[in-house]
Amino acid sequence: MGNGAPMSIGREIPNSTNTARTAWKPLRLRLDIWLILAVFTLLIFGMLMVYSASTDYSMVVLGEAPSYMFRRQLLFAIGGVVLAAVLTWLDYHVYKKVAIPIIIVTIVGLASVLVVNEVINNAARTIFQGSGQPSEAAKLAVVLYLAVWLYARREQLSSVSFGLIPLSIILGLLGGLILLQPDLSATATIFIIGGIMFFLAGGDIRQIVFFLLVGLIVGWLVFRFHPTGNQRLAEYLISIKDLTQAPLHLSRSLEALVKGSWFGVGIGRADTKLTGLPVPPTDSIFAVIGEEVGVLGASVVVLLNLVILWRGLKISQLAPDGLGKLMAAGLSIWLALEALINMAVIVGLVPFAGNALPFISYGGSNLLVSLAAIGILLNISRVSSSSQEKEERSLNAVIDLRRRDRGWGVSRSRRAKGAAGR
Repeated sequence: MGNGAPMSIGREIPNSTNTARTAWKPLRLRLDIWLILAVFTLLIFGMLMVYSASTDYSMVVLGEAPSYMFRRQLLFAIGGVVLAAVLTWLDYHVYKKVAIPIIIVTIVGLASVLVVNEVINNAARTIFQGSGQPSEAAKLAVVLYLAVWLYARREQLSSVSFGLIPLSIILGLLGGLILLQPDLSATATIFIIGGIMFFLAGGDIRQIVFFLLVGLIVGWLVFRFHPTGNQRLAEYLISIKDLTQAPLHLSRSLEALVKGSWFGVGIGRADTKLTGLPVPPTDSIFAVIGEEVGVLGASVVVLLNLVILWRGLKISQLAPDGLGKLMAAGLSIWLALEALINMAVIVGLVPFAGNALPFISYGGSNLLVSLAAIGILLNISRVSSSSQEKEERSLNAVIDLRRRDRGWGVSRSRRAKGAAGR
């Protein structure tokens, strides 16, 4: 389907003879309609689920009005859509100029979290009284920075000093600051994204294998000796051996999914969110989805996330240069990875992680950066379509020129020879 079915509207323009006759010419916006439909469906459904999952939580836990979290999420959704619209029209090549400032601001933001030390749920991850979470913005910043950096050094990635070592320093600095919060899931996400993008950029296979081995060793050490990591790993291993001994989060999540069965109990009618399911508007919202709309409804959510991954990778394939290919692939894989981890936690496939479900979970920081990523993807799609149209116009112009040469140039030459003979 190319870059997706482009959206178009008609506009009336005068023809070349400047007469009163007019013609309708399509104005191509070059936007990937499938990507837009998938995102807006998740966004609207997410608002509905946040409202359903947060009314009791807003009153009992936060001491606010029942619609408190929904109203905040709605404001962030509006802001995120505006941000995505702006980024859709901002040429992605501009990130080559601002990649370093972006990563510096990200490092400052992550460091400020440790200085401010706002402890919420036994972790210091936010600033501005819980309104900002720099670790969410760091994921987007890493994708943009690595896309620019890897593309600029694509001819030198086979060298350890220009490839693996700088990559390890970049990811180690960001990952270390996030790990100190602690936020194990965000740390793991950043390292996974970094490794994938290094592979896509054409990194040396030996360096990639070494990177994976070191990552596995470091990950094991973190889960083995870090207090939070050790607890989550122990709970996960226990739940694999005996599901009846699963931790509270997993046991209540599975209870919600069992109650939902195939078709769900109805939106707003779930009771697990009222009887001890941990943080239903955020980390556990997929369990609420499973209970209220059932396996079939939850499967639609999975399918829509796969559509986003599909369109993102298609945009990457059709991008006009390596920068666009890397950026689009990194953004789409990151969004899919976030969704996969969140849903896998709820069904007990991986140890507990704090990844949000993109476009659905409550949280302004995650929603803003996710919609920003969609805006950048749409811009890459627009630039690709524009480049393709220019090539087509250039090819058509050459064909037309050749046709005119055959129709006029040759006949004139023959008439000139005839006149000379007389």
